[in-house]
Amino acid sequence: MNIYLPIAEQSMNLFLIIGMGGGVGFLSGMFGVGGGFLMTPLLIFSGIPPAVAVATEANQIVASSVSGSLAQWRRDNVDVKMGLVLLAGGIVGAIAGVQIVSWLRAAGQVDLFISLAYVGFLGVIGILMFIESTQSMWRNSRNEATVPARNSNAGAWMSHLPFRTQFAKSKLHISIIPPITIGAVVGVLAAIMGVGGGFIMVPAMIYLLRMPTNVVVGTSLFQIVFVTALVTILHSTQNQTVDAVLAFLLMAGGVVGAQFGARAGQYLNGEQLRAFLALLVLGVCAKMAADLVIPPSELFSILSLQAGGH
Repeated sequence: MNIYLPIAEQSMNLFLIIGMGGGVGFLSGMFGVGGGFLMTPLLIFSGIPPAVAVATEANQIVASSVSGSLAQWRRDNVDVKMGLVLLAGGIVGAIAGVQIVSWLRAAGQVDLFISLAYVGFLGVIGILMFIESTQSMWRNSRNEATVPARNSNAGAWMSHLPFRTQFAKSKLHISIIPPITIGAVVGVLAAIMGVGGGFIMVPAMIYLLRMPTNVVVGTSLFQIVFVTALVTILHSTQNQTVDAVLAFLLMAGGVVGAQFGARAGQYLNGEQLRAFLALLVLGVCAKMAADLVIPPSELFSILSLQAGGH
């Protein structure tokens, strides 16, 4: 049963779309990740134009982030002041990212740029995750205790930056420059890659800003809601690349899949989950890299067509 996607300008099997949403939702529930960095490549593999895949996935992330953010808000795990500072940078980054996509579309290079961005980011993230998870499993197999490294000078460099302010919820007194910069980077990624950016923001908030872990996830989701909403609006008005029909079907499948994924994740430990996710990320990276270098099976040549007509 096919359904026409008006913005993507093509028909796709209804159950395939819902199945992709369910599959990524399953992985999201199992691994505790947003899934945007997996869904966007899957949409591209399915024939959706990269620009449409990025903008539509940003739309889907808005819905999932709202749900998570509300849950964290009820638990009082959101540092609103920090979230607003991150959002300030995110707005600038999102506007810049959408403008970059617009320029690349005009130059006819947006598909190549998005693919290269995914290959680079997924490759780095997958390798780092795989190394960390295998090291943890090796230590556990040898019954070695994992002692987190604590560097008392880790945040010393921020003490010399200007525009310092107090973040009471996070118990920090730091410059607003680092969080604004982190927010800007995530905003650019959301606009160009169709991801929430939590896989970069959460580690940065923990290890660079030294925020308490219990408020990191809620504050990250708070910022992601508004940034991805802005990205969706800008892509829709400026680039006309948001396919609402596709986004709705993906969300329908993702909601159901996430419930089953959360249950399945209980049967694997953290190291095994991260190792499996790392392999999955590297697999997607390898597929995108192969598509960039391997010639398509069917080549269309205007010259050969003209030659045949003479």
